Amino acid sequence: MKKYKIIGLTGQSGAGKSTVAGFIESSRVCVINADLLVKQIYNRKSACVKSLAAAFGSDILDSDGMLNRPLLAKRAFLSKENTQLLNSLVHPFVVAEFLKECKKAAASGAETVVFDAPQLFECNADVFCDEIVSVIADAKTRTERICKRDGITPEQAQMRINAQLDEQFFRENSDYIIDNNGDIADVKMQVKEIFSDD
Repeated sequence: MKKYKIIGLTGQSGAGKSTVAGFIESSRVCVINADLLVKQIYNRKSACVKSLAAAFGSDILDSDGMLNRPLLAKRAFLSKENTQLLNSLVHPFVVAEFLKECKKAAASGAETVVFDAPQLFECNADVFCDEIVSVIADAKTRTERICKRDGITPEQAQMRINAQLDEQFFRENSDYIIDNNGDIADVKMQVKEIFSDD
């Protein structure tokens, strides 16, 4: 019997999910970041990396067999189909790593574990979450944040946005919505209201 609560934290790219996660981490809640799990998987000569090379071209690996992440991203975000292929290959490994980390957190006494995952729904991790919190923001704000964060053009940012779920989907499939259009004090208040009982 599971003795801890799992909250899925997700949202649109550029909506400021990492900012929200930072506010949650200041409370007594264990936050597990999916992007960090992906980095750990990518930094190993894992079965996942070999699968990616088979799907996206062996040249995404360098001479040491390590992954060239920018080249993979360029190919994976070319189309929705490529993005879906990337997700289908990587997500099972990420979920497996997350569940391992959950057990460690629970063993250390955590009562609530937050899975900070931009692809929460795409990897079907929502099925084992007790609650889901999604962060949203308007398109202009998100585009600006993505360009600044990743050093890419507005056109490239738009390609990423187009490959993802829309705002309506998050609104319809989440227990809580955090609106993050720039007022940090307001975002902190929204986080406090959601996590006040944890």
